[in-house]
Amino acid sequence: MPDSTTACQEFEVAVYTSPGPTCGTFSRVWLSLIGSQGETPPISVNDLLLSGSKCLVHVRANDPLGQLLLVRLRLEILNGFPNLDWHCSRVEVCRRSAGLEEAEAQVFHCDKWLQAADGEVDLRSGDLCLVAEETEEKLQLQRLRQLQHHQELIRWRTFIEGAPACADLKSPSELGPNLSFTSQSSAPDQHYLKGLCRRVEPWKSFSELEVVFAHSGGHNQVASFAKAHWKEDWYFGHQSLNGCNPLLVHQIRLLPPNLAVTSDMLRPFLPGDSSLELELQKGTIYLLDYEVLDSIPANVINGKQTYLSAPLCLLHLNSQGQLVPIAIQLQQKPDHQNPIFLPSDSSCDWLLAKMWVHNADFQYHQLISHYLRTHMMSELCCIATLRCLAESHPLHQLLMPHVRTSLKINLQARAGLLASGGVFDQAIASGLKATQALLSRASARIRYRSLCVPDDLLDRGVHTLPHSYYAEDARRVWDALHRFVVSWVDVYYSGDNDVQNDVELHQWITEINTHGFSQHSGFPQSFCSKAEVSKFVTMIIFSCSALHAAVNFSQLDFALWVPNCPTSMLRPPPQAKGVITEDDILGFLPDVNITCRVLMVLTMLSQPSSDFLVPKPGRQQPSTKDCAGGEPNSTWADTVSGSVTKTSDTTFEPEAGARDPPAAALRGGDVS
Repeated sequence: MPDSTTACQEFEVAVYTSPGPTCGTFSRVWLSLIGSQGETPPISVNDLLLSGSKCLVHVRANDPLGQLLLVRLRLEILNGFPNLDWHCSRVEVCRRSAGLEEAEAQVFHCDKWLQAADGEVDLRSGDLCLVAEETEEKLQLQRLRQLQHHQELIRWRTFIEGAPACADLKSPSELGPNLSFTSQSSAPDQHYLKGLCRRVEPWKSFSELEVVFAHSGGHNQVASFAKAHWKEDWYFGHQSLNGCNPLLVHQIRLLPPNLAVTSDMLRPFLPGDSSLELELQKGTIYLLDYEVLDSIPANVINGKQTYLSAPLCLLHLNSQGQLVPIAIQLQQKPDHQNPIFLPSDSSCDWLLAKMWVHNADFQYHQLISHYLRTHMMSELCCIATLRCLAESHPLHQLLMPHVRTSLKINLQARAGLLASGGVFDQAIASGLKATQALLSRASARIRYRSLCVPDDLLDRGVHTLPHSYYAEDARRVWDALHRFVVSWVDVYYSGDNDVQNDVELHQWITEINTHGFSQHSGFPQSFCSKAEVSKFVTMIIFSCSALHAAVNFSQLDFALWVPNCPTSMLRPPPQAKGVITEDDILGFLPDVNITCRVLMVLTMLSQPSSDFLVPKPGRQQPSTKDCAGGEPNSTWADTVSGSVTKTSDTTFEPEAGARDPPAAALRGGDVS
């Protein structure tokens, strides 16, 4: 072994540019080697930094370096050439000594964009580690400087009072290239919808809706199935379990005091030898409760007042294993002008009541199940991770691939979809005022258990329901994720004491609690064990990947046939029965231009990005450590690939109780 303190050490350094077509740069890179005892002066890499290139440079250290700790890079813009970012893959350093064989190269991973404005950037070598394991002072300082840089770059800001905070940024350009993304979804064909966006008038007939659907949605198998069965009670219940918002329906043992139903009222819809009280005891009664929408102000669209309701919908698990609605109350407060709608009412009354539930569900889905529980959760954890966990912390490396893009995506959403003139302002019943109220209310109601799949399914009583495919698949994916996270945590935390002594980890959870949900949410205030860390990290990854896929990619499927998912209602909820005709139902739907604008937005949101990947075995994480069950990532790849295979191979059969592919597949992909 050569003496690392010997003077006049020589090194062969290889600088690798990533192979992407735009990864190269015209700029020049300067390089220094940082050791435990000294450092070399900057030396330029004179070769061109071409995409996929390997540039060699000879470095001579006249003074002892000691143990090689860091490689320092700095980009210099060349006169007359554009200032282009450079994507460095890695730097390999090989120490040369006279009379000895060439030593094994020491690898300093980069795998990120570097800019001239960054100044000096230090690359580390070696395994990920906890801050307590950082024994070299220079590495401790490098870790601290990195966190201070992120804390200066990414600050907290209140977007909506009472809701999780967001990044204090005015433009995506402030994020820099490593927190941005360029891969976009392939542009969907919106030719037929665009042609109707100037029709500021109501739909003239259901035949008109069918013609538009035939052109814009007829190729969509799930949407076609929804159009064929949207009036049927079994399909209403099926959507509450397996549609784009499968997070609300829950089992009840007692009736809500504000739901004005009686046992006699519901007896015709229950088994002949049973009663409402018996069915409640058996656990076959379920509820959809949109209380969070109560008294929320509705939007004005096209100069017309729209209306919102806060319905309660009672469902029964029948002998065929179908969950069917048996009573709907459209407002929270019982009143003689707030009748209970029943399956025995006129077909128009019953259908309209179900449409009001779906209208409420659309608002809940978009702002709570989708935006709050996946997008805002992802941004909350991304900011805390950048500010509190150094890049060499194992949880930083584990979490960032799932949350990294949320900063730019959410910034664009706040500047577009959720801004004045955006689709929520101009086309959706829950406009800007309602959005603020809903997100604030929902944030106060969030509970940690509801974000953890096993607890949530158990609490809602849907874990054993037949045909509850979201529940089955969500549990399967959660279990695969959790097994992997546990193995990852086991690699880096020897015991619970390591968790309790991890300063960065406790700063991280403190920031999440400070800027996240209420102190009554049940979120862990600190971590005492590896099990607590593993559960919390699994919750984040699931929320930002599998859950987002479930609530995002399927939303267009159920909305393309507009009566199945009205995004706004142009007439108030009925206050009496027997006065609605089929022609009247058409008048509740949003105008033609509003319908098409919302469908165009949903079409864009539902597209998977062009770099969508199915997990494959063998992808390596930046670690050389092993765990008891083999490489952690092999465990993840094997289990999740198996889960995806199991959850994606169900064929679609258009019959009662059919399994819709989007809810079944839980297609992968992080928040986007």
